[in-house]
Amino acid sequence: MLLKDFLDQMEALAPRALALDFDNPGLLIGPEKQDIRKVLVALDCSLATAKEAVDWGADLLLTHHPVFFGGVKHILPDDPATAAPWLLMRHGIGLFAAHTNLDAAAGGVNDRLCEALGISDPKPLEPDGMVRVGTIPPCSLGDFARRVQHALHTTVRIAGPLDTPLTTVAVLGGSGGDAVYAAKTAGAQALITGEIKHHQALEAGVLGLSVIEAGHYETERVVLKPLMECLQGIRNDVQYRLTLSETACLRGL
Repeated sequence: MLLKDFLDQMEALAPRALALDFDNPGLLIGPEKQDIRKVLVALDCSLATAKEAVDWGADLLLTHHPVFFGGVKHILPDDPATAAPWLLMRHGIGLFAAHTNLDAAAGGVNDRLCEALGISDPKPLEPDGMVRVGTIPPCSLGDFARRVQHALHTTVRIAGPLDTPLTTVAVLGGSGGDAVYAAKTAGAQALITGEIKHHQALEAGVLGLSVIEAGHYETERVVLKPLMECLQGIRNDVQYRLTLSETACLRGL
């Protein structure tokens, strides 16, 4: 498959126009070869995933999180911010990222998170379309938090009384503290997100909105396998593989 064809596929699945202004999605490192045969799929362009891409002989590393958010003045192998891109470049491996555009896209991060948690009829919230609000069978905050913990293989933290009744919840994978007010306005009784700042959780409590914090990595990795399978279904002349290198930075014991 030509690189152009891969770029066209990703644009169809996660249009760049859906990305937020601060973001840096798209082709970040051009591969040495234009004929793409092996693509490694990961959440992050970490040194571990870059090494795996080299060892596997990948032509391209496809990640959710981009690199190069700010001005890059040097790319060095011993700089933590650029060690992984340096390794990819040295071996002619490209890097493509689909970030907030994949969060907002139909079938993207937040739709897959709703699917994993058994949330029905999720609807995107404006203006950016990333937050989803849907319904669950009536249960308590404590019971639903345990369901989230089990479904995502994570350890959750909770803000709100455990006996709070839930029927409508909001979802935003990754860092979702900014969604507190939108979730409450949309009628949600709880927000499920990857991480939230302390003051945002306090604000949610004042609004009467419960919070379930389930881990940045854990709430976003749910998209990787479906994305890979979708790409495999489009073309069978490319080999895709989910990373075998754990990319979570923070995790429970």
